[in-house]
Amino acid sequence: MQKVVGIIGGMGPLATVDLMKKVISYTPATRDQDHIHIIADNFSQIPDRTTAILGKGVDPCPYMIQSAQRLEKAGADFLVIACNTAHFFFESVKKSVHIPILHMPVETAKFLQENHFKKVGLLATDGTINTKLYQHSCQNYDIEVIEPDMVMQKEVMDGIYAIKGGKSAKGFMSLSTVANNLIEAGAEAIIAGCTEIPLVLRSSDEMIIIDPTEILAKTIIKIANETGKSAQLV
Repeated sequence: MQKVVGIIGGMGPLATVDLMKKVISYTPATRDQDHIHIIADNFSQIPDRTTAILGKGVDPCPYMIQSAQRLEKAGADFLVIACNTAHFFFESVKKSVHIPILHMPVETAKFLQENHFKKVGLLATDGTINTKLYQHSCQNYDIEVIEPDMVMQKEVMDGIYAIKGGKSAKGFMSLSTVANNLIEAGAEAIIAGCTEIPLVLRSSDEMIIIDPTEILAKTIIKIANETGKSAQLV
């Protein structure tokens, strides 16, 4: 029987929707009944993760735990989180339920190793960079991560806010500037550590964009269709 995936949402609604769309679009289906059973708890009361991590806001972990437990009760066989920064609270949420949770930065690091990348650039908001989630995950797979400096980090934030505000062209200019800076520093590929980034940046002959939500979606499909003892969850 196919497994049910539960998405802990409420941390950037577009991230949740984007992940669901990717899972649906990547699923090999010849009929509606072939699609994966997805349930999501888009809990709007979850506080901002970045402000909490920087010591300026309310701890979102209790709210994330509520979502995880609701999804488990609703019948999810395993859980995922679409938000990059939210994985900072991964271990605490994992301990609150009796079902596994996929770790997006770890799945991304596995993908990078399998594809023989040795040095990548991290294009993300300050919350994702400061948590060191991708840096630590990649380090465990012998992959070096290059971060933007403070000046470039402001450029990233400006680009993200521009995209959120509907100014895609301005966002593209800011993000492509930083991405090219990371490539000049030796990055073989760029990790899109924020859901908005793939909206304006695409892989090209000069730049390889790694989308963690795309990797997560394909991992979800693989695991949801595994049965019995062959099913391996993080």
